[in-house]
Amino acid sequence: MKQLKANIIREYGPFPDAARIHGVSHDGRQVWFATDGAMIAFDPESGALTRTLPVPADAGTAFDGKHLYQIAGDLIQKIDPGTGKIVSTIPAPMGEGNSGLAWAEGMLWVGRYQDRKIHQLDPDTGAILRTLDSNRYVTGVTWARGELWHGTWENGTSELRRLAPDTGEVLAAIEMPGDTGVSGLESDGNGTFYCGGGASGLVRAVRGSGA
Repeated sequence: MKQLKANIIREYGPFPDAARIHGVSHDGRQVWFATDGAMIAFDPESGALTRTLPVPADAGTAFDGKHLYQIAGDLIQKIDPGTGKIVSTIPAPMGEGNSGLAWAEGMLWVGRYQDRKIHQLDPDTGAILRTLDSNRYVTGVTWARGELWHGTWENGTSELRRLAPDTGEVLAAIEMPGDTGVSGLESDGNGTFYCGGGASGLVRAVRGSGA
């Protein structure tokens, strides 16, 4: 397993009315994060807030190139980012207790925090198509340049872990500093991960040393 150290290149926040950061996503221009009753976007260059969508938002966030997806309790909402309208919903796996959310290969990928699992879902029905096991709590989930990554936050330590998408084997890990946790997780596709910082109210831009 390749072991790297996290290089925190920038911190964003705290943001007004955003006490906790849950899911994080990236639409190619803006970074989105979930904070209880809203999804909020900011410009990663300036750090300025750009959009707020008042929707339930208490866990993972994803973007499929057109729509946002947001976990809210026992549902996954499909949202038009232009209007904020909830287009449709599907059931979240096993009801509540879900964490990260990602879009890849035409499918949704959902983290189960304390179950230490990642499920691949049919985005139209919510049916579970595949399940990967982790040996750590699963927080955020993302695909980065064809690679599956998830965040973990357990016993006061956090990592970003790259898994083999067919077996769940840990192929690489980026170790976060001891005073920083990872809630949501997203890649910009160019080597930078955006990591939600939970109750810190921060979103951190991270690269692995040597990456």
